[in-house]
Amino acid sequence: MPRPPADLPLLLAFDLDGTLIPDQGREVPAATAQALVRLRALGVRLAIITGRDTPPSAVREAVQPDAVATNNGGRIEIGGELHTEARFTPAELETVLAHELEDARVVVFTAQGLYVDLPPGREPEAWMHARGYRPLAEAPTEGVLKVGFYHPDVAGFAARLRARYPHLVLTGAQAPYTEFLTVTPVGAHKGAALTLIAEALNIPLERTVAFGDSDNDQAMLELAGYAVQLGTLPLLAPHAHAQVASPATLGAYLHELADRLEEAGRGA
Repeated sequence: MPRPPADLPLLLAFDLDGTLIPDQGREVPAATAQALVRLRALGVRLAIITGRDTPPSAVREAVQPDAVATNNGGRIEIGGELHTEARFTPAELETVLAHELEDARVVVFTAQGLYVDLPPGREPEAWMHARGYRPLAEAPTEGVLKVGFYHPDVAGFAARLRARYPHLVLTGAQAPYTEFLTVTPVGAHKGAALTLIAEALNIPLERTVAFGDSDNDQAMLELAGYAVQLGTLPLLAPHAHAQVASPATLGAYLHELADRLEEAGRGA
């Protein structure tokens, strides 16, 4: 399995679900967490770049990231401080929410919380209760970072939205998330997040390594100095220098990288 050159990685950037952790997981596998401890000790900087609006606290604790980008890269924290935040204008938000998906589940995300519109008869899920969701009708018109749609026809809606408003960023609505669509403001994607994080940490983009498994990771895999695909999604294969089977085997890959960095350091 190809490995990044030992003199390459100054920054490792990880997607969460399906990459650093199992889908909908809340903890980093033990082998991966141990490898990250070794890599931090070797001076490698770490970043989380996720579609989630907040990483689980156990993940933050295990990774101890130098930077966190959430909402598909739209909100970036460096060293725990807000760096940038991409928000919909009220007009853009009105456009996105004027959908024709009958009985869709719609979730609007802000930095302060989330607002949900559920189909008739659909009960809120446990994570919504845990997050203290509010009805979509109470959502603000400003400060919205991301909108998610859950419906069997999100692919058709995504095609229509792209045709009318090509400046918006759409991910999902294709394998592996065929019934889930995410919409974020202009410039709010993971490639832009990786670029901004590298600049803020004074690290050349060519010395970054990005890890991802899904379509929303494509932009950062294209831009990173070295790209590692988790899984086998065909869309990502042309952009990947290496592939890792799953989050369960990522730890072994990172330990081998740490071994090579340690060896290179001893030979310096």
